Amino acid sequence: MGCWHLLVYDSWLVAARDGLGLVDLYGLLRFVTNCDGLFGLVAACVDSQLVVWWVVPRGFPPRVGICCWARADAVAYTIVGPSGLERKHLEMKTISFAVPCYNSADYMEKCVDSLLPCGEDIEILLVDDGSAKDNTLEIARRLEAEHPGIVRAIHQENKGHGGAVNTGLENATGLYFKVVDSDDWLDKDSMDTIMGYLRSQMDKSYPTDLVISNYVYEKVHEGTSTPIRYTNVFPVGREFTWDEIGHFHSSQYLLMHSVIYRTQMLKDTGLKLPEHCFYVDNIFVYVPLPQVKSAIYFDVDTYRYFIGREDQSVNESIMLSRIDQQLRVTREMIDAVDLDTVENEKLRKYMRKYLTMMMTICSVFLRMEVNPENEAKRAGIWAYLWKKDPKLCKRVRRSFLGGGVNLPTPVGRALGLGGYKLAQKIFKFN
Repeated sequence: MGCWHLLVYDSWLVAARDGLGLVDLYGLLRFVTNCDGLFGLVAACVDSQLVVWWVVPRGFPPRVGICCWARADAVAYTIVGPSGLERKHLEMKTISFAVPCYNSADYMEKCVDSLLPCGEDIEILLVDDGSAKDNTLEIARRLEAEHPGIVRAIHQENKGHGGAVNTGLENATGLYFKVVDSDDWLDKDSMDTIMGYLRSQMDKSYPTDLVISNYVYEKVHEGTSTPIRYTNVFPVGREFTWDEIGHFHSSQYLLMHSVIYRTQMLKDTGLKLPEHCFYVDNIFVYVPLPQVKSAIYFDVDTYRYFIGREDQSVNESIMLSRIDQQLRVTREMIDAVDLDTVENEKLRKYMRKYLTMMMTICSVFLRMEVNPENEAKRAGIWAYLWKKDPKLCKRVRRSFLGGGVNLPTPVGRALGLGGYKLAQKIFKFN
């Protein structure tokens, strides 16, 4: 059975027992704390054979933590705290929802109200990104007070959407991580299905890396809803690998709205989104894909993606004014993943398709206004891809989309833009 050792830390009597090998120490600590960065680490060498240390997970007070000990042949731990409530809070949450909020007072509560029914084993990280025009932070703090242990209000100086997602990920303690924009919402019935599966993964040695479901373009002012489904691409309701995926249609891409990543996998990739930049959700969903070893798809309409605010980043006029940010994100994606190193052929093909879509968007918006500056930028992004990977550049440029929106002459430009407008009407994407 092994022997028990009684240890005292900060007036707490702690019991520790033999039984776990030293080789498991790193994995043990990461499993228990669910984070690479520890808030505090206090070590005290009892003698040459026994070491005792105290680990405090990020976001918890120093008096609550994990007492660990090790000697030459064993390591063990005991979670302790001053009350049962705080011990409960030390347990890993099933999912962390990061909600970037910037002047979101008019709609953020609708978003939060759609997340709360997911249960008490969730956390909602309301990241106030330096809001200055309304009482976003005040609302976030009120919601935190109304839902202790579930809602957390986090304030930061303005860093843009990417900076807010980074902060959410840094503070996440859930097994899974999802970004929900503050003007969007989740469907309760769909989330009942998703949460059931996520909870089933809590005790698994190898939880599923990626959980996928449908998203819906909600054009509220037009009264239209357009779901994007993947029944032709993925097996439904069972775990699969990239070898089993089918063909993506032109309207089908994995967007931030359709994915839930395993938190530690995201952290292990070192994902860091650009600050003060829109459209970084493309980086968020694209870069981790080669690290995904298992996935599951549920044919439920989970994420409701609101389309229609005048200041929304996907509004066509806004996208035109922010084309430099679109170019920046595309360059980041080109640099982030060398597609030649992606081992699975089907995944590599899909990621090339995604990059083609990004290059197509750049080309389309740079051709909407005819001027030398835009033409130089369009030539520049293609030159950037060519310098990085000439073979990839040829394949993207010769594809139906890449070639169609870059046809020479004014007639070619008109045909390319006409194709974009037709797709816009069919798929309702902005």
